[in-house]
Amino acid sequence: MDTSFFQSDLFVWGVLPALIFFSRVLDVSIGTMRLIFVSKGFKFIAPILGFFEVTIWLIAMGQIMQHLNNFMCYIAYGGGFAMGNYVGIVLEERMSIGTVLIRVWPKADAKALIQKLRDNDFAVTTVDVEGMSGQVKMLMSIINRKHAKDYVEIVQGLNPKAFFSIEDVNAVQQGYFKRHRTFSAFDHLHFLRRKGK
Repeated sequence: MDTSFFQSDLFVWGVLPALIFFSRVLDVSIGTMRLIFVSKGFKFIAPILGFFEVTIWLIAMGQIMQHLNNFMCYIAYGGGFAMGNYVGIVLEERMSIGTVLIRVWPKADAKALIQKLRDNDFAVTTVDVEGMSGQVKMLMSIINRKHAKDYVEIVQGLNPKAFFSIEDVNAVQQGYFKRHRTFSAFDHLHFLRRKGK
């Protein structure tokens, strides 16, 4: 087998650092996701991600140790680590895993806002609280994180100066959550059958 390519400058100074960079992006992204899954209680997914994370890391480190005189490998290793953190966080935001608690302190009358949220299938609990300017209503909702953007858009649309906070919730028992129609394989088969008529 011809190994001259693996000894060439193109491989040592170009291809190898690129492979190390992408390996680090992959393993750190997986590691970030693993930590997020651990914090949210996904005890079966986290170990699987951990296996792939460490395996990829060992491969990258093995290449670094074989090319200790190649400074491009060090740069690629550090750059991949930094980019991997960013990619992992973006992936977690896109997946929108878990539930959040949203608290809203409206600056104006809250009746229209409460009604609009409920009309959009969000459960809202209201509490009378004492603020700096007197009695105000505090709105609380525990929702799936993927719906948080829709919730905030409603709040800002009807009460743009409202103060709100969003916190992760580790565990939820019972309660009411916004429902969305989900499609199964049976829906797809029904669609195909109707299309064939």
